[in-house]
Amino acid sequence: MGHVLVLNASYEPLNITSWRRAAVMILKGKAEGLEHDDRLLRRDVFLPTVIRLRQFVRIPYKEMPLTRRNVFQRDGHACQYCGYRGDQLSIDHVLPRSRGGPDTWENVITACIRCNVGKGNRTPREAQMMMRSVPRRPISTLFFEASRQIQNGRHAEWRKYVIGA
Repeated sequence: MGHVLVLNASYEPLNITSWRRAAVMILKGKAEGLEHDDRLLRRDVFLPTVIRLRQFVRIPYKEMPLTRRNVFQRDGHACQYCGYRGDQLSIDHVLPRSRGGPDTWENVITACIRCNVGKGNRTPREAQMMMRSVPRRPISTLFFEASRQIQNGRHAEWRKYVIGA
């Protein structure tokens, strides 16, 4: 509750902040409210859900680290072979490490234990297993968090700013 999407002056998503911080930024004139819910902050100011900074802020590029948690998040906590969602998930190397497969975003996916064992030391093509999506490097952690908020039905109005729909 109380999450606000912060956009740069160029409408690029920057981060997610609290409604309190967003309200202060609006009242100080540092940001403008683009989307709001029906609750009033003051007599003439609604509680924001999306704000845009008035001044452009340059943010240095930071590469997202390759971790189990981030791979699971990228793949939606689902097996990329059969679609299983549950506790029995692991990391699978598309090109197995024993055959020179690197630890990169493009070579790791989420797989259930059953599919991972069934695939074994083979590529998906050799095991005749189709991947549901091509593994790619994610853009940012902000995309993960915003997507989760949208999917949970909390902030559908964020979709046009984050996903570009």
